[in-house]
Amino acid sequence: MPQLSQSIVVSPPAGVPQSVTDWVTSIAELTKPDTVHWCDGSLAERDQLYAQMVDSGMFVELNQDKRPGCYLARSAPSDVARVESRTFICSENPDDAGPTNNWANPTTMRETLHRVFEGSMRGRTMYVIPFSMGPLGGPISKLGIEITDSPYVVVSMRMMTRMGTPALERINAGEYWVPAVHSVGCPLIDEAGNRHAEVAWPCNDDKYICHFPETREIWSYGSGYGGNALLGKKCYALRIASVLARDEDWLAEHMLILRVTRESDGRQFHLTAAFPSACGKTNLAMLRPTIPGWKVETIGDDIAWMRPGRDGRLYAINPEAGFFGVAPGTSEKTNPTALHALDHDTIFTNVALTDDGDVWWEGMTKQPPSHLIDWQGNDWTPTSGRPAAHPNSRFTVHAGQAESIAPDWEAPQGVPVDAILFGGRRSRTVPLISEAYDWNHGVFVGATVSSRQTAAAEGAVGALRRDPFAMLPFCGYNMADYWAHWLKMGELLGDQAPLIFQVNWFRRDADDHFLWPGFGDNSRAIEWALRRVAGEVPAVDAISGRLPASGDLNIDGLDLPAERLAMLFALDPDAWDEEADLSEEYFAQFGDRVPAELRRQLEALRTRITEARQPESSKNLVTA
Repeated sequence: MPQLSQSIVVSPPAGVPQSVTDWVTSIAELTKPDTVHWCDGSLAERDQLYAQMVDSGMFVELNQDKRPGCYLARSAPSDVARVESRTFICSENPDDAGPTNNWANPTTMRETLHRVFEGSMRGRTMYVIPFSMGPLGGPISKLGIEITDSPYVVVSMRMMTRMGTPALERINAGEYWVPAVHSVGCPLIDEAGNRHAEVAWPCNDDKYICHFPETREIWSYGSGYGGNALLGKKCYALRIASVLARDEDWLAEHMLILRVTRESDGRQFHLTAAFPSACGKTNLAMLRPTIPGWKVETIGDDIAWMRPGRDGRLYAINPEAGFFGVAPGTSEKTNPTALHALDHDTIFTNVALTDDGDVWWEGMTKQPPSHLIDWQGNDWTPTSGRPAAHPNSRFTVHAGQAESIAPDWEAPQGVPVDAILFGGRRSRTVPLISEAYDWNHGVFVGATVSSRQTAAAEGAVGALRRDPFAMLPFCGYNMADYWAHWLKMGELLGDQAPLIFQVNWFRRDADDHFLWPGFGDNSRAIEWALRRVAGEVPAVDAISGRLPASGDLNIDGLDLPAERLAMLFALDPDAWDEEADLSEEYFAQFGDRVPAELRRQLEALRTRITEARQPESSKNLVTA
């Protein structure tokens, strides 16, 4: 076995290829851990790590009578969210990263990473995590190995991916895999050999989350937070996978996947949907319809990998095995399915702790408890004047625990996609739902999506920002080239391409009140979209796309006055003029890399705006 300078033996399991062993050895020689552990994904391994983290203070064991198998982690206040400003695309050509990514010279960045990773695991265990994104052996699935010094990452990756010996066996058999290296950047032994005390949440103020698209590598340093440290998630499943998808003619998307079954005839529809953070994505992924006759099942809540099948249709898998969801706002009213899934075997991060050893967060109940321990470990009461749970606090749970999960959600071949939804949080302008005129118009809609900023990302909360395809922080290459790839996929799919829709659950009236009830009633808009897929209802041409014809949106049993319904679909030409100008301004930053087809779509939008101003034009208002 290869011997390290500290006499640490890598000791790979039997059958591991020399190339894998050499790579693991090189990382160990760089980071200098005390020991190297190859993760097998077993329950015994998990339980040992849980006990270790409770002993170290990283985990608080919750009341096992109330929440068996559940634990609470509290991160450092400086490590609570993705750090987009420290996330880099290290492509050889800066133009290949594009203006919406942070580019770094790959040679220079490798030098920097070598410097910060040098000795970064002293005194710690280096864990080697083989994992599969997607069902093992599936035609759309892919493999990876993450190296980390964080036991929190190990147990979280066990929930979020198919992790352990079965994945390693496929790597041993010669299947392609992506290398990923992570360190919290907090060695327990300094260069002089002095040992330091462990802290509850090790991390480093200096952070780097780096992606090398040409060599398909991921390097992450300094953060223990999920989006920066669980490298199978955004780093692999979106940033690196989007590059793989571009080169291999498929799609890696920040989308949920739903199955909707019409019980009257048993017809199944499958849709994917892209929403920026805090725009109702998890609620939709676990939708409980308020209209009879429809059954909704969850395939995935966050990421979809889609590839054309042998029949020419687009097939989607959920590459993840778990949910990494935002806790605040999750309640019996907003998302009972998610709430019930957290009853056992869940890792909570940065939520509040009740006096009886349970968890709580804002929005979980109408009235908060009279006393809590907040996410930073301090006493809290309703008069404290601060949130008890961090706004971006999280739960990590295996997807199989959701009562809405489809029985075949892990089908290797995936499910055929009938419709794609793009959504955002818009107070004005964008209607409740509209259908794109064709695939290319749908790409334009996706490219110009904008939404209000949330706590999951850096920046001013509430500010409006463009978030094309909900991929702004996650596209691994130039966004304009990404749009061109979508246009190419439309050509490949032809008349088998799914229909595309834009939705907006968040439109408000002049008094800033929501016009649409949302939550389970969002099934009403989806029902119309699926009836359009089935060719069962007409539509009205409008500025934004095709709208429901009068009477075709099911509002039975819904207390929705006709004037509010009309406001949900009102399209003000002046507001859309401004929208078009903003889109043109947004495109300008990409220069001549913007596909000509999207510029044609912008001109077509302007034409529809002009036509809508004609006296004889329809007001395009949907009425009951």
